[in-house]
Amino acid sequence: MNGELSNGLAALGTSGNRIINSATGEPIMLRGVNRSGLEYAGPDEQGFLSGASLSRFEIEFIVREWRCNIIRLPFNQDFVLRGRLGRSGEEYQQAIDQVIYWASLFGAYTLLDLQWLDADRVYGGNRNFVAPLPNIESLELWTTLARRYQDEPAVLYDLFNEPHDRLDDDPFPLNKEDGTTYALDQMTVTMKEWQPWALKLIQAVRNESPDALVFVGGTNWAYDLHGMPMDVENLVYSTHVYPNKGRNWPEAFGNLSQSKPVFVGEFGGSDTPGDLEFVRALMRYTQELEIGWTAWSWSNEPFLVTRYIPTAFGETVRQGLSGA
Repeated sequence: MNGELSNGLAALGTSGNRIINSATGEPIMLRGVNRSGLEYAGPDEQGFLSGASLSRFEIEFIVREWRCNIIRLPFNQDFVLRGRLGRSGEEYQQAIDQVIYWASLFGAYTLLDLQWLDADRVYGGNRNFVAPLPNIESLELWTTLARRYQDEPAVLYDLFNEPHDRLDDDPFPLNKEDGTTYALDQMTVTMKEWQPWALKLIQAVRNESPDALVFVGGTNWAYDLHGMPMDVENLVYSTHVYPNKGRNWPEAFGNLSQSKPVFVGEFGGSDTPGDLEFVRALMRYTQELEIGWTAWSWSNEPFLVTRYIPTAFGETVRQGLSGA
């Protein structure tokens, strides 16, 4: 793309425990929101963006009105590689291109998040479509996208949404990075199972884009970064923090942030007083540790806005974004 999607945004890298402007060395604090939708919404007659109700106006509103300098964009592996409902994978990739362009036009980076592998198969029951580990096509996926965006500094890479133990009703085995599977009775996903995958996915990206800024999640639905870091340069370690995980934040991710860049790729809560207090406490903690974040989610529960009007949770996040 030769930088045409990035609108002059600086390339990012890491130094010590900070994300930096690669050219100047200046620390960069990335804070924003998740914009869910493209990981599950099929195209309508106007295409994938319309099917996900994604517009230029909305991206401008997120960046300018909410002061976000990063949008985490969940997407679907199968849609990238094969398309959906008569629309090609190239058309889906062009939809992603458009979001990247809009976001950078207004001043925000796009963090591409491999959220779903396949919207047609059910992972873990009727409502959980997040696979416990990637599959062999995930290597092809990241090769495809890293090649496409190798000259686009506005694009950042979140390798795999939420590594986690298999659920009791998950009919699929755990995939190994060599294309085989673990024993059918294996349910647990630890760093032993996840880190070999992470290394292979990092390599797939870096083979096409050597300087890409890559985000790697933890285990236990990305929450637990205990067992990191890995011996790889230019990585950001991403945690997902929700009330059901408790508040052992130093052990899960805070301690690591003293030496390596840590990012909260997802956090959320309801509008109940307890959840709002949890979110405020988390935001204070990330502020103290100089950790960036993207709140979940602009368009999916727990909602940040309803018809562009902040929920109570959303208003708490908006204040954090504005520095209030």
